[in-house]
Amino acid sequence: MAADKKITDSGIAIKKLYMSDDVPKAPSLENFEELPGQFPYTRGVQADMYRGRLWTMRQYAGFSTAEESNKRYHYLLKNGVNGLSVAFDLPTQIGYDSDHALSEGEVGKAGVAIDSLRDIETLFDGIRLQDVSTSMTINATGFILLAFYVALAKKQGADLSKITGTIQNDILKEYAARGTYIYPPKPSMRIITDIFEWCSHELPKWNTISISGYHIREAGSTAVQEIAFTLSNGKAYVKAAIEKGLDINVFGKRLSFFFNAHNNLFEEVAKFRATRRMWAKIMKELGATDPKAMMLRFHTQTGGSTLTAQQPQNNISRVTIQTLAAVLGGTQSLHTNGYDEALSLPTEEAARIALRTQQIVAFESGVADTADPLAGSYFVEALTNEVEEKAWELVAKIDLMGGSVQAIEQHFMQDEIARSAYEYQRQIETGEKIIVGVNKFQSDEPNNIPPFKIDDNIRQVQTEKLQQLRQQRNPGKCDAILQELNDKASSGENLMPIVIEAVENNCTLGEIADTLREVFGEYK
Repeated sequence: MAADKKITDSGIAIKKLYMSDDVPKAPSLENFEELPGQFPYTRGVQADMYRGRLWTMRQYAGFSTAEESNKRYHYLLKNGVNGLSVAFDLPTQIGYDSDHALSEGEVGKAGVAIDSLRDIETLFDGIRLQDVSTSMTINATGFILLAFYVALAKKQGADLSKITGTIQNDILKEYAARGTYIYPPKPSMRIITDIFEWCSHELPKWNTISISGYHIREAGSTAVQEIAFTLSNGKAYVKAAIEKGLDINVFGKRLSFFFNAHNNLFEEVAKFRATRRMWAKIMKELGATDPKAMMLRFHTQTGGSTLTAQQPQNNISRVTIQTLAAVLGGTQSLHTNGYDEALSLPTEEAARIALRTQQIVAFESGVADTADPLAGSYFVEALTNEVEEKAWELVAKIDLMGGSVQAIEQHFMQDEIARSAYEYQRQIETGEKIIVGVNKFQSDEPNNIPPFKIDDNIRQVQTEKLQQLRQQRNPGKCDAILQELNDKASSGENLMPIVIEAVENNCTLGEIADTLREVFGEYK
């Protein structure tokens, strides 16, 4: 690449100077004046944005046992988070109890181990669910975790109409980028629309899905691919819900999105602005008439794949840039990564610094004082339009294949992500892309940051809990409920009521997941 040529991570060429002539009318704008809080929401989903209410400051946390994670949640709440974000271990994510043979070596490692309602009661001990918004990063077993959460809320005497939070519940990106799926696409989509339907009546303030571009980006996609693939997945969920007979103006209000924030500040801001505009147009074309059903609301997490094990303190600067990108782009909620996460799960100190980064941006930087502060920048407006144009091109390709499910089955998304990941790594290895401390400005100083360690005895602890649970519950009642779950899965009835009944009677996550494996099979 020529020394004077600059491109974004998505391959968009950057000019030396931008003037008003460089900002043509965008594809989605039609004849609309750009105002915050108004269609197509390029400038934000609220008229006053953060002057009215700051974004929700979350810190993604979960490790070891429910007891240990509960301590971290109280620590974070004490330090100023106003929303919890739960990470689950891999066995929980793919529907295995901690004592399953395939769980060995993974219990409590990448998140907290949750096997039963008792674990959820411990996880949220001392926390009133009606008073806190909880985001749960869980997909294939998201419906079971939601059932646990609802069962606990009922035990606490909460008003379910006031419970707020999100389950990720986005299975399509698991097939495309991440891999924690259980069932084939068709029954997985059925479970998701069951959740949409049940929550619309019983849990009206709950976000029933967080359609995730984050993991697509972590797998190596560009910013343009991140939004194109995510919005295409969103279209697939909306169409499936419409086919089930659900009202787009009802369930559309409870859809949320989850995006990544990387280091290219202006491309990331442009990405968020373009995405809102595109989703508004998509929802309008699918039949939405309620403005709130056309609004794209999203959570952001700073880029885990951008963190380096070399000179890890540099990650504090990276996370700060990414925080600014998310806020300048109009996020509704944000998690900031700890600087040590390329080495281990974050320590309490790293989690506190990450949270303080959000608080400093919110209260000291001034970027929250006005809506969409970069609007009108020739560069940002031109880049927003270019990102949108390139994303529509990818969306059109996916539409021609028949939508996201077919594009995933044909490995289109997976192959595109793999090519981008390869190209990004090639640029680092050739020095075309500079990563400070990795391929330039290296240091021989040893890294003395102590890693956060997880006790290797957690599986034994969880196994003993499970043994005690099975001895104390009513086995005949559990067997009858699991058989009813099997019957309803076969008949096509909504699964949420029977799953809630199952967890309330101490059926385990693995037992519920296995019952549905018998009916739906596993995706290979």
